[in-house]
Amino acid sequence: MARLINLRTFTDERGNLTVIEKVLPFEIKRIFYIYGVDSSVRGGHRHHRTRQAAISLKGRCMISNNDGSRRETFVLDAPSKCLLLEPGDWHQMHDFTPDSILMVLASEYFDPDDYIYENYE
Repeated sequence: MARLINLRTFTDERGNLTVIEKVLPFEIKRIFYIYGVDSSVRGGHRHHRTRQAAISLKGRCMISNNDGSRRETFVLDAPSKCLLLEPGDWHQMHDFTPDSILMVLASEYFDPDDYIYENYE
């Protein structure tokens, strides 16, 4: 099941520094980011193998998740929040603010055969 973790952040008068180190349960093989989104819904799939970590670098978005037994919606509105998604987590990203930048770290390289587009019943 998807879960939120707080990333270690250091703050002083110069600003903030958020660190992603030894907190992800996978090795990063792919990084992508989504921005300039209109009212569209992104995602709408789950995976056979890929684990993901989603971080809103700027702005806010929502991620709705269904693992087959539980549905939950997460708000990503700070770069110190990280949503971990497991392979079986069917997810949709939506309600992006106009300035939103969503970065996703993935455990696998892109493979179209890894995608499952059918949601759970």
